[in-house]
Amino acid sequence: MKLIKLGMASILAAGALYAGTYNVDASHSNVGFKVKHLMISNVTGKFDKFSGSFEFDEKSGKVTSVDGTVEVASINTDNEKRDGHLKSADFFDAGKYPTITFKVNKIEDEKAYGKFTMRGVTKDVEFDIENTATVTDPWGNKRVGVEISGKVNRKDYGVNWNKALEAGGVVVDETVKIIVELEGIEAK
Repeated sequence: MKLIKLGMASILAAGALYAGTYNVDASHSNVGFKVKHLMISNVTGKFDKFSGSFEFDEKSGKVTSVDGTVEVASINTDNEKRDGHLKSADFFDAGKYPTITFKVNKIEDEKAYGKFTMRGVTKDVEFDIENTATVTDPWGNKRVGVEISGKVNRKDYGVNWNKALEAGGVVVDETVKIIVELEGIEAK
């Protein structure tokens, strides 16, 4: 019984060590997406430039808010021609709308609720959220990991380009899956 109590006390104390604001370490994080192409396969991509922060609560041992910004022109699908088309007015219109933002203002159970803004349109969204780990790195920095995933309908944000297929269906699906894996370093 004493071992269990000591174990729980240690876990609670460790949580207290990690409370506070964490800045996203972009070199160890990923902001990605995938969307059906020709209704048969997925095209995946990511954004190479993004920033953000999140709050970690010592009492719950969970992330309580997230605030992030993506630079649209940094889109990378490993296909330069496609990336150019995605940056154009047919899709993201990166010249006119240079950023995508996401702000979580409420987390309940395993759900994150917030505002997602793309192409100047802001919508309420609900994404899944999972705290992955807390650790002190070899250099003494406190780090917290979190994963956020969900779906948006691109047409809700004015991303309407498409072509119908002769056999039925379309070139690009309306539903885009978003996968965000963040590693944050405690702000000092």
